[in-house]
Amino acid sequence: MEETSLCTEVSTDTRSCQTLREIDDEKTALEDQNGIHDGNKHEGRKEFVAPAIGMEFESYDDAYNYYNCYAREVGFSVRVKNSWFKRNSREKYGAVLCCSSQGFKRVKDVNHLRKETRTGCPAMIRMRLLDSKRWRILEVTLEHNHLLGSKGFKSSKMMAARTKRKIQTNSESDMQPVRLYRAVVIDAGGYETSNLVQTKVRTSCDRPDHLNLRKGDTQAIYNYFCRMQLTNPNFFYLMDLNDEGCLRNVFWMDARSRATSSYFSDVLFLDNTCLSNKYEIPLVSFVGINHHGQSVLLGCGMLAGETMDSYNWLFKAWLTCTSGQSPQTIITDRCKVLKSVVADVFPKSHHRFSLSHIMRKVPEKLGGLRNYDAIRKALLKGVYETLKPCDFDAAWGFMIQHFGVGDNEWLRSLYEDRAMWAPVCVKDTVFLGMATARPGETLNAFFDKYVHKQTPLKEFLDKYELALQKKHKEEATADSNSRSSSPELKTRCAFELQVSKVYTPEIFKKFQLEVEEMYSCFSTTQIHIDGPVMIFLVKERVLSEGNRREVRDYEVLYNRVAAEVCCICSCFNFYGYLCRHALSVLNFNGIEEIPSKYILSRWKKDYKRLFIPNHGLSTTDAGERVQRFNQLYRSALQVVQEGVISLDHYKVALRAFEESLDRVHDVGGKHK
Repeated sequence: MEETSLCTEVSTDTRSCQTLREIDDEKTALEDQNGIHDGNKHEGRKEFVAPAIGMEFESYDDAYNYYNCYAREVGFSVRVKNSWFKRNSREKYGAVLCCSSQGFKRVKDVNHLRKETRTGCPAMIRMRLLDSKRWRILEVTLEHNHLLGSKGFKSSKMMAARTKRKIQTNSESDMQPVRLYRAVVIDAGGYETSNLVQTKVRTSCDRPDHLNLRKGDTQAIYNYFCRMQLTNPNFFYLMDLNDEGCLRNVFWMDARSRATSSYFSDVLFLDNTCLSNKYEIPLVSFVGINHHGQSVLLGCGMLAGETMDSYNWLFKAWLTCTSGQSPQTIITDRCKVLKSVVADVFPKSHHRFSLSHIMRKVPEKLGGLRNYDAIRKALLKGVYETLKPCDFDAAWGFMIQHFGVGDNEWLRSLYEDRAMWAPVCVKDTVFLGMATARPGETLNAFFDKYVHKQTPLKEFLDKYELALQKKHKEEATADSNSRSSSPELKTRCAFELQVSKVYTPEIFKKFQLEVEEMYSCFSTTQIHIDGPVMIFLVKERVLSEGNRREVRDYEVLYNRVAAEVCCICSCFNFYGYLCRHALSVLNFNGIEEIPSKYILSRWKKDYKRLFIPNHGLSTTDAGERVQRFNQLYRSALQVVQEGVISLDHYKVALRAFEESLDRVHDVGGKHK
């Protein structure tokens, strides 16, 4: 990976790029290349192209002369504000050219006999020498804060003699074009005056090596990141540039998401719906689930394309932000590229395909088949109702043979990948509620109600803030309610009482349903014993098609010595709590309390407060300071999130902060 790929110091040249397409009219192309905008032919005059981020020049003199030409046309003079030279060779490698009215004179330099002419004008260009020995414009400000004068200024005296001879003329029509650059690289997020012959040049590019954004989008991204770093001290972002210095991929994670990732990144869902469905914004989201069962954002990115390089960069950027903490399980769309990249970047993680995404594609992939309804019904029955791999294989084989769909490529490849998505094949994988192993369950996009196919990026950045604020408020409210309210018990089962004391209300309700459904398990029989290990058969009446009740058998393994219980339905791995069948076996054996290993800490009301990071402390002072900062930030953020709920909450939180700060100052005074 290139060194620039993972660098948090982002310069203003990290812009998306657009290249000039072929133009049929050779004369127009030449004029555009030389910086002449022939947009006013009917008026008999030519307009000089304004500076734009990405323009390149053969030499510093060419760049300087070009800006002077532009200044003459617009009506201002130019001076060199800053120059940078290499220490050993004294070769110039950077410069800022500005309007002569930029800044203000120092008091000691003021000539009281002459009027002050500087106005603090912001107009400027910043440029840099590339490895290719060409000069590129990295930053542009076109606006002036003063009236622009007539053409012809003293800055033109500083130009090379040969260039001066070319441009000295008595009329605009006689002006000779100056060679500016060999190729044009224009920022999609350029300025209002930097559009190049919009009727002749298409400002889009289908190359997959850079982001294809609208005009102004890149500037909007950069402005947003700068603003967030000023207002959000733990905000993190990375930008990936291609060989031409154009923005290819981008990743960011706000402070709350960084804190959340330390708690809830054990199971990760990569949502690439916007990217794969060719939305206006190629958004990719990292989504987790919190202790209330709510979706939480764990990072965002935008990619140039669905390539191995882009996904590889994105995953490594996420790991960089999370200090290398890999998820236990990562769920993605069914994709060969993702399968390969996840195996490379997250070798210790379980990679699984999203079942809900696969089922969502059934109408598209099979809708044209004869007997589609019957095929779909057979497919759903095999996927959701089989409990053993052999039963799944038999159901699949029956569907293929009975309906004659053996030549369907999608079904064939889907069956080959069954170990990545079929519930009977992924029972050993921890999903914590993100398995969608039951009919109708889906993994919804975090920005589902905020982004549609035509949502522009600038609008998304506004909605991004709104979505996060709404989600954070919901979580803070749920945290407050979980501590101030007691759930209603519906049975006399000891398991229900035990869990009601520790779990958050939303997770408890889901577990409570399993306790209630224990009454549908009408028979528990021991069918095998091997030392301390016993296997039980639990019969349950389940509601099937047409509101009919049918009996299904579930095998449950129970080890009394190790206090382990495991049901063939794998509810604990799929959802994070024991099922009705396992509870029936515990109850059958006289167990009145669920073993502690099946009471997950991540579902507890006080999980975030008691959470201790899993990674050890760094051996360096700097590393320890970073880890202390992160832990303190997470703790303070909890107070902030709940402190905004009401005025009373706010007063208590503010008082606590003030008291804590006084106590910290007291500690600092003792060490002086």
